[in-house]
Amino acid sequence: MTYSPANTIWVLLGAALVFFMQAGFAMCEAGFTRAKNTGNILMKNLMDFCIGTPLYWLFGFGIMFGAGTAAFGWIDPFILGDYSSILPAGVPLWAYAIFQTVFCATSATIVSGAMAERTKFSAYCIYSAAISLFIYPVSGHWIWGGGWLAEMGFHDFAGSTAVHMVGGVCALIGAKMLGPRIGKYGKDGKPKAILGHNLSIAALGVFILWFCWFGFNGASTVGMDTDELIVSAGLVCFNTNLAAALATLVTMLFTWLRYGKPDVSMTFNAALAGLVGITAGCDAVNPFGAAVIGICCGFAVVLSVEFFDKVVKIDDPVGAISVHGVCGALGTILTGFFATGISTMKGVFYGGGFKFLGIQLLGVGSTIAWTAVVITLVFALIKKTIGLRADAADEAMGLDRSEHGLVTAYSGFSILPDGSLAEGEIVPVPVAADAEEAPRKAKEKAPDAPVYTRVQIICRPASLESLKAAMNKIGITGMTVTNVMGYGMQKGKPEYYRGTPVEVTLLPKVQVDIVVSKVPVRQVIDTARSALHTGHIGDGKIFVQDVENVVRVRTGEEGYDALQAE
Repeated sequence: MTYSPANTIWVLLGAALVFFMQAGFAMCEAGFTRAKNTGNILMKNLMDFCIGTPLYWLFGFGIMFGAGTAAFGWIDPFILGDYSSILPAGVPLWAYAIFQTVFCATSATIVSGAMAERTKFSAYCIYSAAISLFIYPVSGHWIWGGGWLAEMGFHDFAGSTAVHMVGGVCALIGAKMLGPRIGKYGKDGKPKAILGHNLSIAALGVFILWFCWFGFNGASTVGMDTDELIVSAGLVCFNTNLAAALATLVTMLFTWLRYGKPDVSMTFNAALAGLVGITAGCDAVNPFGAAVIGICCGFAVVLSVEFFDKVVKIDDPVGAISVHGVCGALGTILTGFFATGISTMKGVFYGGGFKFLGIQLLGVGSTIAWTAVVITLVFALIKKTIGLRADAADEAMGLDRSEHGLVTAYSGFSILPDGSLAEGEIVPVPVAADAEEAPRKAKEKAPDAPVYTRVQIICRPASLESLKAAMNKIGITGMTVTNVMGYGMQKGKPEYYRGTPVEVTLLPKVQVDIVVSKVPVRQVIDTARSALHTGHIGDGKIFVQDVENVVRVRTGEEGYDALQAE
């Protein structure tokens, strides 16, 4: 066999980009979940790749690409058999093997997001192994390995069904069997928003995945040494980008109309939904078809997230079921409408009739059936043996600590609290040994002794600079500023997160503490009110308290002298 440097480099570059998608998934899942589970999320995204790689080498590749039957390849530990019939032109076996390995890992990693924050790490390792070992390879053989779907003409260019929908179906079954996170649903059955802790990390993950998708789809041409392949790769990359952009735009506008404001996290999901949807037919549709597929996925991801969250009450913290499962199936089916005949059968809208659409529907349905049945058995076995779900106490504590002994994944950084507790959850509060003793009486002061007063101001973070400037003008020489969380009677303005109303019990505020003696207290209060007043709810409050004494630590000065600038 004569090897092609161009084809080999193209495949290896694609493999590297698809591998880097693991970082994108890790960032997305970590950002969309709570800080107390970040280490667990990162660990799972590392381990599903490291578990899947040797298993795919031992059995998965042979099952998927072995020339066995139309339903199953062969058992070929260590990839020692003859695969010349399925190798792309000019691409050596091991280059193609690593390219397929990273695709397998992608399918496995999709599941972790939907089952995040409540799954035992040991259980995750086992079902991730099952996906890489036989669930993904068997359906992959049907689609890409010369199996019965491939013989019928089923078209899934880069894996909307073979990779993403398989992961999405596993995520759906797993999230259903696990049950929702503690506090996700109230006694009335209505969902409660559990906000992700870091949208910056989530955004980084989306951009990494979008970038890597040019390798995921583009390199699936598995060649760049002919004019036809070069043209195809260009079309694939253009369609991939167009569908993602339009899905994102549609979701932004749709959520803006639906919730009153554009939903940030849902819009991030939409970019991935568009990428997943176009993956099946990116080589077979023209840009117009790619645009329609992206638009459809933009609407579908919003409605799907709401359906699973509110109607069937399946808790999916990151939207993996909707993004990968629903949009993977939708994109594959829509290829049956919009395929132009460039590289496959013609779709319904291009004179191909309904035969090709029927094949696409059959492929999606049979893959769902295979995946759902087998993963249900796997989850049921895990549940009956080692257990699938973490204990309630461990879940409330966070899986970082209970599963990995990690106090925090953000050592050295300040992380705000979740801001909500589950119904019935009891938080122990440490009590000092002398808490029941009567408080110490204040010392008697001479009638002419200086008075020290603490003025505590709670205000919006955005008002801090104007408050500081106003205090400086009246001679305040020092203050202590703390970021705090709190609420008043209104408990904040109703907002939405991923289509679910957010119960805003804690809002970000700034607490400014000032101790005064020389400057009149009334002047401090009036100046603060003038600086902070807008006339709207949330301007803040001012508390005034007597202070017994003040001590400067460095010099030992007390009272009035300790408050004066040197």
